[in-house]
Amino acid sequence: MTTMSGSDGASAGGSGGRGWFTPASDGAPAERPAPGTLDAAQAPRGTGTAAAEMGPEAEVEPTAAPGQAAAPGQAAAAEPSAVPGPAAAPVAEPAASSVVVPAPAEERAADSELIRASMAELERSSAAATAYFYALLFVQYPQLREMFPAAMDNQRDRLFRALLTAVRLYDDGKLLGDYLANLGRGHRKYGTLPTHYPAVGECLMAAIARYAPTSWGPRTEAAWVRAYTAISQTMIDAAAEDERRAPAWWDAEIVSHELRTPEIAVITVRPDQPYPFRAGQYTSLETPWWPRVWRHYSFASAPRPDGLLTFHVKSVPAGWVSSALVQRARPGDVLRLGPPAGSMIVDHRADSGLLCLGGGTGIAPIKALVEDVAGQGRPRPVEVFYGARTNHDLYDLDTMLRLQDRHSWLSVRPVVAAGAAQAAAQALAGELPDAVRRYGPWSAYDGYLSGPPGMIRTGVETLVGLGIPSHRIRHDSLDELVAQGA
Repeated sequence: MTTMSGSDGASAGGSGGRGWFTPASDGAPAERPAPGTLDAAQAPRGTGTAAAEMGPEAEVEPTAAPGQAAAPGQAAAAEPSAVPGPAAAPVAEPAASSVVVPAPAEERAADSELIRASMAELERSSAAATAYFYALLFVQYPQLREMFPAAMDNQRDRLFRALLTAVRLYDDGKLLGDYLANLGRGHRKYGTLPTHYPAVGECLMAAIARYAPTSWGPRTEAAWVRAYTAISQTMIDAAAEDERRAPAWWDAEIVSHELRTPEIAVITVRPDQPYPFRAGQYTSLETPWWPRVWRHYSFASAPRPDGLLTFHVKSVPAGWVSSALVQRARPGDVLRLGPPAGSMIVDHRADSGLLCLGGGTGIAPIKALVEDVAGQGRPRPVEVFYGARTNHDLYDLDTMLRLQDRHSWLSVRPVVAAGAAQAAAQALAGELPDAVRRYGPWSAYDGYLSGPPGMIRTGVETLVGLGIPSHRIRHDSLDELVAQGA
């Protein structure tokens, strides 16, 4: 399928915890509930950029909205009874697996057509519709407001992107099931309970009914109820299964904080209990300075015998969490970690080589993959292209070159963007895709990409053009790519 590492604004993939019900969303500052009305013109609106679902390597951060969020129930004068919407969506019996099978094939195909039609209409008013959804949710269920961060600027964008992702994956039961199961596990850290899903479903469909009136009707409503029931149950089942074997979150003490540049810190933490993960994966992270605001970061090393975890964090303008981690965090501070997620992992049963493209702090999970291959004790070719805007951004180049000196099967090529002043002697000048095209052939390699969404998109196009099938290209910015029609 499809990584993410470093700065605020997380891709996710993965997906890292992102979806239909996203309290305390990973990367979502501020949007204030509307006082006294549910009219779309006065419903909550944010002021930030649409960056919250990008992934750990996305070197952008939503702009914080000024002021404080309204207290729970502030919009009590609104009139939800005027909303044309269905009753709460029911919760189905537990599913047998993570594969979403909402109905027989023919009914599922018909449902997909109806749902996509309503989403196409909804997309024309997506900002108003999702603002209305949150206003309605907080008015009718004010107890849920405290589960969200005080600032919700990009919550609107996150919800709609997650809707698009689920709708576009609706016909692929296995892929959608995996996506939703990951969401369900990740939502445990927010305190999400099965009883919350009907409330969200009720308000969600009321918003769709209001902002997609042409396509809405009894058949469309029934299709949405079936789909939402199957989707929510998949998330509930995944959370219940995960609860039997893992905590909802881990506390982790910072044991090392190293500034590599004024904007980039390498942070090592010690979890309070064993933290199982695989090289190439990522997690969500909460700081004590911004409660209920989470960001995604990739692990910068393979699992270690001492159990320590390392992250690369780049501070970005208006980056609440990233700035706190780089400038404020110190050894002894305790962070909170969500569960591991992500599919950018190595299949050690295969003999194919690895072609790895890492941009900026996206080099962190690439380094972890190299360590993972080395730990297997079975040589296989690994080619790393380390892209940066300037020499200054090659903050981990010495580490990568030391790994190259130790392993004959590893090749590391730094690439500095064309126009940068005096590229380092060992660096290639130009854009990352062009540098990759100069070498090869790559058709026998598996592709691994980690960095900002734009880099991942162009990287995927480049690797496919060089003969690597898309199913052998891995990254974890599924949400962003699907939402943009990839």
